[in-house]
Amino acid sequence: MDPVDPATLARELIDIDSTTGREGEVAAFLARYLRNRGYAVLEQPLGDDRCNVIAALGDPRLVFSTHVDCVPPFFPSREEQGVIYGRGACDAKGILAAQVAAAERLRAAGETRVGLVFVAGEERGSDGAMAANRIASPSAFLINGEPTDNRLGAATRGVYRVKLHATGRAAHSGYPELGESAIERLIDALVALRSAPWPQDQLLGATHYTVGLMHGGLAPNIVPPSAEAEVVFRTIGDHGEVRRVLTECVGALVRIEDVLEVPPVRLATLDGFDTAVFSYTTDIPFLSRWGAPLLFGPGSIHVAHTDREHVAVAELSAAVRHYERLAQQLLAQSESQRV
Repeated sequence: MDPVDPATLARELIDIDSTTGREGEVAAFLARYLRNRGYAVLEQPLGDDRCNVIAALGDPRLVFSTHVDCVPPFFPSREEQGVIYGRGACDAKGILAAQVAAAERLRAAGETRVGLVFVAGEERGSDGAMAANRIASPSAFLINGEPTDNRLGAATRGVYRVKLHATGRAAHSGYPELGESAIERLIDALVALRSAPWPQDQLLGATHYTVGLMHGGLAPNIVPPSAEAEVVFRTIGDHGEVRRVLTECVGALVRIEDVLEVPPVRLATLDGFDTAVFSYTTDIPFLSRWGAPLLFGPGSIHVAHTDREHVAVAELSAAVRHYERLAQQLLAQSESQRV
């Protein structure tokens, strides 16, 4: 079997629009591609023509995993001066291509204990990973792919997402004393967040947050009776502590609605690899039955989700070698533990 060129495969994947919710076509492409190379492939349905693609040659003791979906908007691939641009170039179709290429290099060397778990929905709730976790194989290790600049992740932050609901009383704007502005109440709450004593950690640093969405009011000449904002905290520990600080800080001004919680993760590392801590979340908390997790991938998170998303071809090629070496070390470790 011919080796996989990660740059070619990455561009083929990038050129398929797989914005979250539209993963059907790219999943079908991957399933066909892997079957043609002799893999046993399971297309795990998620509904609405979406599915996960899970593949293996034998009984996997280690799996490579990443996601097939991307954030909007879609834009196709191009290559300029050794750099591939396009939606998913580093998050995470370039990573996926490097993982397939690494699995094929291992296979060429006689190693068939490596599986592939490619999931939908990571960018919006991780429903694909949750589904994949229900059918996990008894693998010992999971190497999850996200852009880490080809470094092993030592830890990732968690996410705690909330909606803050402010309530006021409508009135004619000519007589504001007859009403109560929900928008001003919400603004007071958001300003108060700036000086709150958010939790800190020696490894992960201080909790931080982003006010991502705001809306409220009915018309410019009406005192607004309602307003809300969505806030995403990047957490370093128990979300209960963030909730406690949040309640003490703004609980008297707004109603707090919990939306999403993803815990922070401490990860295994190996000697001989650079390591780093990352402020994003991954599918790892939702793939807990696939083995001890590691995090590694080519590309920079600083260009993911942007209109300049890209990855260097040389970095993809290096990632293939790194993935191969990671797998070899981990599988050897697994064998020594069995003895």
